[in-house]
Amino acid sequence: MKKVLVSYRDATAIEPYAAALRLVAVEPIPALPGSSHSSAQVSGVLLTGGEDVNPERYGEVPSPQTEVPDDERDTAELQLIAECLERDLPLFAICRGLQILNVQHGGTLIQHLSSVERHQCYNANRALPVHQVNIAPDTLLARIAETDRWQVNSRHHQAVARLGHGLVVSATDPEDGIIEALERPDKKFVLAVQWHPENQALAGPEQLKLFSRFAEALS
Repeated sequence: MKKVLVSYRDATAIEPYAAALRLVAVEPIPALPGSSHSSAQVSGVLLTGGEDVNPERYGEVPSPQTEVPDDERDTAELQLIAECLERDLPLFAICRGLQILNVQHGGTLIQHLSSVERHQCYNANRALPVHQVNIAPDTLLARIAETDRWQVNSRHHQAVARLGHGLVVSATDPEDGIIEALERPDKKFVLAVQWHPENQALAGPEQLKLFSRFAEALS
Protein backbone atom coordinates (compact mmCIF):
# COMPACT_ATOMS: atom_id res chain seq x y z
CA MET A 1 0.00 0.00 0.00
CA LYS A 2 1.25 3.50 -0.85
CA LYS A 3 2.14 5.68 2.12
CA VAL A 4 1.48 9.40 2.61
CA LEU A 5 2.96 11.60 5.31
CA VAL A 6 0.16 13.49 7.08
CA SER A 7 1.41 16.59 8.89
CA TYR A 8 -0.72 17.57 11.88
CA ARG A 9 -0.71 19.04 15.39
CA ASP A 10 -4.11 18.15 16.85
CA ALA A 11 -4.48 14.41 17.36
CA THR A 12 -8.26 14.74 17.75
CA ALA A 13 -8.61 16.20 14.25
CA ILE A 14 -6.49 13.86 12.13
CA GLU A 15 -8.88 10.91 11.78
CA PRO A 16 -11.07 12.29 8.91
CA TYR A 17 -7.93 12.88 6.80
CA ALA A 18 -6.66 9.40 7.57
CA ALA A 19 -10.05 7.84 6.85
CA ALA A 20 -10.31 9.60 3.48
CA LEU A 21 -6.85 8.32 2.51
CA ARG A 22 -7.76 4.78 3.51
CA LEU A 23 -10.83 4.96 1.26
CA VAL A 24 -8.46 5.30 -1.71
CA ALA A 25 -6.10 2.55 -0.50
CA VAL A 26 -3.42 4.88 0.87
CA GLU A 27 -1.78 4.36 4.26
CA PRO A 28 -1.57 7.58 6.31
CA ILE A 29 1.66 8.12 8.25
CA PRO A 30 0.88 10.77 10.92
CA ALA A 31 3.78 13.14 11.54
CA LEU A 32 3.93 15.65 14.36
CA PRO A 33 6.22 18.67 13.90
CA GLY A 34 9.67 17.78 15.15
CA SER A 35 9.15 14.03 14.62
CA SER A 36 11.68 11.85 12.84
CA HIS A 37 9.44 11.28 9.81
CA SER A 38 10.75 12.42 6.43
CA SER A 39 9.24 12.80 2.97
CA ALA A 40 11.91 10.32 1.82
CA GLN A 41 9.92 7.56 3.53
CA VAL A 42 6.65 8.13 1.66
CA SER A 43 5.10 8.57 -1.78
CA GLY A 44 3.41 11.91 -1.03
CA VAL A 45 2.53 14.51 1.59
CA LEU A 46 -0.83 15.72 2.91
CA LEU A 47 -0.93 19.05 4.77
CA THR A 48 -3.91 19.43 7.10
CA GLY A 49 -5.85 22.25 8.73
CA GLY A 50 -4.96 23.97 11.98
CA GLU A 51 -3.73 27.19 13.52
CA ASP A 52 -2.73 30.34 11.61
CA VAL A 53 0.65 30.65 9.92
CA ASN A 54 2.91 33.15 11.72
CA PRO A 55 2.48 36.49 9.87
CA GLU A 56 6.20 37.14 10.34
CA ARG A 57 6.69 34.44 7.68
CA TYR A 58 5.23 36.85 5.12
CA GLY A 59 6.52 40.09 6.55
CA GLU A 60 3.53 41.28 8.57
CA VAL A 61 2.71 42.05 12.20
CA PRO A 62 0.01 39.79 13.69
CA SER A 63 -3.49 41.27 13.76
CA PRO A 64 -5.58 41.02 16.96
CA GLN A 65 -7.62 38.18 15.40
CA THR A 66 -4.58 36.09 14.42
CA GLU A 67 -3.98 32.99 16.51
CA VAL A 68 -0.83 32.34 18.52
CA PRO A 69 1.58 30.81 15.99
CA ASP A 70 3.06 27.34 16.05
CA ASP A 71 6.55 28.11 14.76
CA GLU A 72 7.70 24.50 15.00
CA ARG A 73 4.87 23.42 12.73
CA ASP A 74 5.45 26.29 10.31
CA THR A 75 9.12 25.37 9.99
CA ALA A 76 8.42 21.67 9.54
CA GLU A 77 5.76 22.18 6.87
CA LEU A 78 7.73 24.78 4.93
CA GLN A 79 10.54 22.24 4.76
CA LEU A 80 8.15 19.49 3.64
CA ILE A 81 6.80 21.70 0.86
CA ALA A 82 10.33 22.51 -0.30
CA GLU A 83 11.20 18.79 -0.37
CA CYS A 84 8.07 17.94 -2.35
CA LEU A 85 8.78 20.63 -4.92
CA GLU A 86 12.42 19.58 -5.27
CA ARG A 87 11.56 15.90 -5.71
CA ASP A 88 8.28 16.51 -7.59
CA LEU A 89 6.52 14.51 -4.88
CA PRO A 90 2.71 14.70 -4.91
CA LEU A 91 1.44 17.28 -2.40
CA PHE A 92 -2.18 17.77 -1.34
CA ALA A 93 -2.78 20.74 0.97
CA ILE A 94 -6.00 21.46 2.87
CA CYS A 95 -7.12 24.72 4.56
CA ARG A 96 -4.05 25.84 6.57
CA GLY A 97 -2.10 23.72 4.09
CA LEU A 98 -3.19 25.99 1.24
CA GLN A 99 -2.20 29.05 3.24
CA ILE A 100 1.30 27.85 4.12
CA LEU A 101 1.80 26.66 0.53
CA ASN A 102 1.07 30.20 -0.63
CA VAL A 103 3.44 31.66 1.98
CA GLN A 104 6.18 29.21 0.97
CA HIS A 105 5.88 30.56 -2.58
CA GLY A 106 6.32 34.17 -1.41
CA GLY A 107 2.63 35.02 -1.09
CA THR A 108 0.78 36.73 1.74
CA LEU A 109 -2.44 36.13 3.65
CA ILE A 110 -5.51 38.09 4.66
CA GLN A 111 -5.25 37.76 8.42
CA HIS A 112 -8.99 38.07 9.06
CA LEU A 113 -11.70 38.01 6.43
CA SER A 114 -14.29 40.78 6.34
CA SER A 115 -16.74 38.10 5.14
CA VAL A 116 -15.70 35.67 7.87
CA GLU A 117 -19.28 34.57 8.63
CA ARG A 118 -19.48 33.08 5.14
CA HIS A 119 -16.28 31.07 5.55
CA GLN A 120 -16.02 30.10 9.21
CA CYS A 121 -18.96 27.73 9.66
CA TYR A 122 -18.78 25.08 12.37
CA ASN A 123 -21.79 22.87 11.68
CA ALA A 124 -22.41 19.79 13.81
CA ASN A 125 -22.22 17.87 10.54
CA ARG A 126 -18.89 19.03 9.14
CA ALA A 127 -19.67 17.60 5.70
CA LEU A 128 -22.51 20.07 5.09
CA PRO A 129 -21.76 22.49 2.22
CA VAL A 130 -22.06 26.18 3.06
CA HIS A 131 -21.11 27.99 -0.14
CA GLN A 132 -20.21 27.48 -3.77
CA VAL A 133 -16.81 27.67 -5.42
CA ASN A 134 -16.32 28.37 -9.10
CA ILE A 135 -13.65 26.16 -10.67
CA ALA A 136 -11.33 27.65 -13.29
CA PRO A 137 -11.29 25.83 -16.65
CA ASP A 138 -8.21 23.99 -17.90
CA THR A 139 -6.89 23.32 -14.41
CA LEU A 140 -6.07 20.13 -12.54
CA LEU A 141 -9.01 20.82 -10.24
CA ALA A 142 -11.37 21.16 -13.20
CA ARG A 143 -10.18 17.85 -14.60
CA ILE A 144 -10.77 16.18 -11.25
CA ALA A 145 -14.17 17.75 -10.54
CA GLU A 146 -15.48 17.44 -14.11
CA THR A 147 -17.67 20.46 -13.44
CA ASP A 148 -17.22 24.22 -13.11
CA ARG A 149 -18.70 24.56 -9.62
CA TRP A 150 -18.77 22.71 -6.34
CA GLN A 151 -20.66 23.16 -3.09
CA VAL A 152 -18.13 23.03 -0.26
CA ASN A 153 -17.88 23.25 3.52
CA SER A 154 -15.76 25.98 5.10
CA ARG A 155 -13.90 26.58 8.38
CA HIS A 156 -11.35 29.36 7.97
CA HIS A 157 -10.95 33.02 8.88
CA GLN A 158 -7.84 33.69 6.76
CA ALA A 159 -7.22 33.42 3.02
CA VAL A 160 -4.77 34.20 0.24
CA ALA A 161 -3.98 37.89 -0.25
CA ARG A 162 -1.04 38.15 -2.69
CA LEU A 163 -0.63 35.02 -4.76
CA GLY A 164 2.70 33.19 -4.44
CA HIS A 165 5.07 32.88 -7.40
CA GLY A 166 4.37 29.93 -9.68
CA LEU A 167 0.95 29.18 -8.23
CA VAL A 168 -2.27 29.25 -10.25
CA VAL A 169 -5.73 29.97 -8.85
CA SER A 170 -8.06 27.10 -9.68
CA ALA A 171 -11.18 28.04 -7.67
CA THR A 172 -12.75 31.16 -6.16
CA ASP A 173 -15.81 32.08 -4.15
CA PRO A 174 -18.26 33.71 -6.60
CA GLU A 175 -19.65 36.05 -3.95
CA ASP A 176 -16.56 37.65 -2.41
CA GLY A 177 -13.77 36.49 -4.73
CA ILE A 178 -11.83 34.66 -2.01
CA ILE A 179 -9.30 32.21 -3.47
CA GLU A 180 -10.48 28.68 -2.72
CA ALA A 181 -7.93 26.49 -4.54
CA LEU A 182 -4.35 26.71 -5.81
CA GLU A 183 -2.11 24.46 -7.86
CA ARG A 184 1.30 24.22 -9.51
CA PRO A 185 0.73 23.22 -13.15
CA ASP A 186 4.44 22.56 -13.69
CA LYS A 187 4.48 19.80 -11.07
CA LYS A 188 3.15 16.24 -11.11
CA PHE A 189 0.54 16.95 -8.42
CA VAL A 190 0.51 20.04 -6.22
CA LEU A 191 -3.07 20.93 -5.31
CA ALA A 192 -4.43 22.96 -2.41
CA VAL A 193 -8.02 23.62 -1.37
CA GLN A 194 -9.32 26.04 1.25
CA TRP A 195 -12.31 23.90 2.29
CA HIS A 196 -12.28 20.51 4.08
CA PRO A 197 -12.82 17.67 1.58
CA GLU A 198 -11.77 15.09 4.17
CA ASN A 199 -15.20 15.55 5.79
CA GLN A 200 -17.16 15.61 2.54
CA ALA A 201 -15.24 12.63 1.10
CA LEU A 202 -16.59 10.44 3.86
CA ALA A 203 -20.15 11.51 3.05
CA GLY A 204 -20.18 11.10 -0.74
CA PRO A 205 -18.14 10.43 -3.88
CA GLU A 206 -17.74 13.98 -5.21
CA GLN A 207 -14.99 15.25 -2.90
CA LEU A 208 -13.47 11.77 -2.72
CA LYS A 209 -12.32 12.45 -6.30
CA LEU A 210 -9.62 14.71 -4.85
CA PHE A 211 -8.17 11.91 -2.76
CA SER A 212 -8.51 9.42 -5.61
CA ARG A 213 -6.53 11.60 -8.01
CA PHE A 214 -3.93 12.27 -5.30
CA ALA A 215 -3.61 8.50 -4.83
CA GLU A 216 -3.20 7.99 -8.59
CA ALA A 217 -0.32 10.50 -8.62
CA LEU A 218 1.61 8.58 -5.96
CA SER A 219 4.44 6.41 -7.24
